[in-house]
Amino acid sequence: MADSTFWGPDFQALEQQDPEIAKVLLDELDRQRTGLQLIASENLTSPAVLAAFGSVLSNKYAEGYPGRRYYGGCEVVDRAEELAISRAKHLFGAEHANVQPHSGASANLAAYAAFTKPGDKVLALSLAQGGHLTHGSPVNFSGQWFEPIHYTVKRDSEYIDYDEVRSLALEHRPRMIIAGATAYPRLVDFAAFRQISDEINAILMVDAAHFIGLVAGKAIPSPVPYADVVCFTTHKVLRGPRGGMILSRAEHAKEIDKAVFPKMQGGPLMNAVAAKAVVLKECTTTAYQDYASQVIKNAQALASELDKQGLRPVSGGTDTHLILLDLQGIGVTGKEAERRCDLAKITLNKNSIPYDPQPPMVSSGVRVGTPSITTQGMRESQMTEVASLILRTIKETEDSKFTQIAAEVNALVAQYPAYPRA
Repeated sequence: MADSTFWGPDFQALEQQDPEIAKVLLDELDRQRTGLQLIASENLTSPAVLAAFGSVLSNKYAEGYPGRRYYGGCEVVDRAEELAISRAKHLFGAEHANVQPHSGASANLAAYAAFTKPGDKVLALSLAQGGHLTHGSPVNFSGQWFEPIHYTVKRDSEYIDYDEVRSLALEHRPRMIIAGATAYPRLVDFAAFRQISDEINAILMVDAAHFIGLVAGKAIPSPVPYADVVCFTTHKVLRGPRGGMILSRAEHAKEIDKAVFPKMQGGPLMNAVAAKAVVLKECTTTAYQDYASQVIKNAQALASELDKQGLRPVSGGTDTHLILLDLQGIGVTGKEAERRCDLAKITLNKNSIPYDPQPPMVSSGVRVGTPSITTQGMRESQMTEVASLILRTIKETEDSKFTQIAAEVNALVAQYPAYPRA
């Protein structure tokens, strides 16, 4: 069972004042400790990040920027934001950083606001091919306020079709080109995107939400030298608090800052800003660099094992932290695979695959990621067992059998506990 000592003595006050919510916290801690956490967009933050995130900085309103606030009493929280900005610029080699966005979607919205006007054309990867809602989905502001043009991946290799990107750019001449995805397991050729953007004088925005932690750990190439603006989340592989951030060239600093505040947001979440500063410092350590490299090694080992055991990785494997699996060969939908895995305490998500014959809420694939299990200390040697547990669960048709698999999952994660008990 989870224990209340994880949060320290303040948790006793919560238990007394609101036992129902206290129980939710304890149950979620127990869920994270007893299951396999394989959501590619999730991670386990450090206790230091959690401490900053749950701090008294939550009490302070701080509209504006350090030294230019619309409220008094910001001299202390200014220090937190200045540290976060300085650390972001140093870590990523960026000329400018805005650490206030509440989320990755908020950061993306600010980039649109800084560089485009409603009705402008924007070229991005299709959501059905691995892109994001904010890349022009018809149910999102990006598809309703702008004119989206979508590039795809090749049918044979399932890699981005850069010839198509260039052809569409020359034909439509979009104001902004977006590079980046949420379900694309391969590296992105930022130099190619830069060259295409320069040909038509377009802004290049890189949505690095999924892979920025690997960049921070020097495990993959950085988009910063190529992009006009880089938007990302601070959770996922980066292992920080839930939130967003924007890096840009100095020439775009004023437009970016005005787009975040006052155009898109009011007061920043200063507790989140401080927690972002904490994780940015953690990312400068050798331990974090080793971690980022291990995330990729684990993902590649897991993809290889799953492939050997009959689950086809889209594009043949991965260069990053995530694996997209095609389930058509075993005749199970992504929706059903996710349900079965939930019963066995394996947390992953259904996901469309390129050229998927199923609708998104059913899908023909699942997405698997290694950030959390790598944080817990698992390495390549554990990926064989993880792969076996996933495959057995997805193929299992009798609900009564999932209890046994869940016990095996629990036995594995008990050796690599999330938030080990003192």
